[in-house]
Amino acid sequence: MTHTATATLPASAQAASASINGVPLLAAGEQASPEELRQRACTELLRQAAQRAGLLAEDDPAPQAGAFSEAASEAIERWLDQHLQVPEPTDEACQRHYAANKARYRQGERVQVRHILFGVTPGVDVGALRSRAEACLLDVRCHDGSGADAFAKAARELSNCPTGAQGGELGWLTSEEFAPEMAQEIFGHAEVGVLPRLVHSRFGLHVVEVQARDPGQEQPYEAVRGAVRHALRQQSWVTALRQCLQLLAAEAQVQGVQLDEASSPLVQ
Repeated sequence: MTHTATATLPASAQAASASINGVPLLAAGEQASPEELRQRACTELLRQAAQRAGLLAEDDPAPQAGAFSEAASEAIERWLDQHLQVPEPTDEACQRHYAANKARYRQGERVQVRHILFGVTPGVDVGALRSRAEACLLDVRCHDGSGADAFAKAARELSNCPTGAQGGELGWLTSEEFAPEMAQEIFGHAEVGVLPRLVHSRFGLHVVEVQARDPGQEQPYEAVRGAVRHALRQQSWVTALRQCLQLLAAEAQVQGVQLDEASSPLVQ
């Protein structure tokens, strides 16, 4: 049965007691964001599964500050290879995916963009950070198109990125120049202006303005067949991993961390 910290405990107390089957996820006095804590919990679930399968020594050292041994990383990969059932996508499925997502496979697509970063750092109050980011997003959207460059002003005052000094300007970029999770939110769409949602990345929360788009050239299915197949295979792998983590969590003693929105660092 899964056990999680109760809502009556303050967040700091919950984090301090976070553990998987008695193995602590944080060192004494260490702090981590809820997302980082979930990632550590997921990887610890997999590390212990590899130990039970005999792929990793029982005396493998517990992780320190989220860092696992090289042997643990290799054992987790072997365990996943043995336990994740990932079906090969059919050509029919690939063609359907391509037809519904042609914009993703354009060649040479670029965007002119600027952003305001609210960085997630150790010890930061993520709830308060999100509130500040959402307030900023609302403010710059209200001023969008008014002639007053509220976006540049907010970037200079609030952004945790060095580009804030230049009003958050990133210039013209291709999808390969973004973190994958950001590229997914920005590319393959027609939106121009301040995006109506916060964009999440491994660095934090971003208020993003797309100033212009160069759509590039649409590619025929035959030219991108391999990329389409890889994308579908990756989607299946992520789905299988999440299901696997849910099963492992259901069988473990989990304390001080909520795994209902769990994602693995392997997915990132």
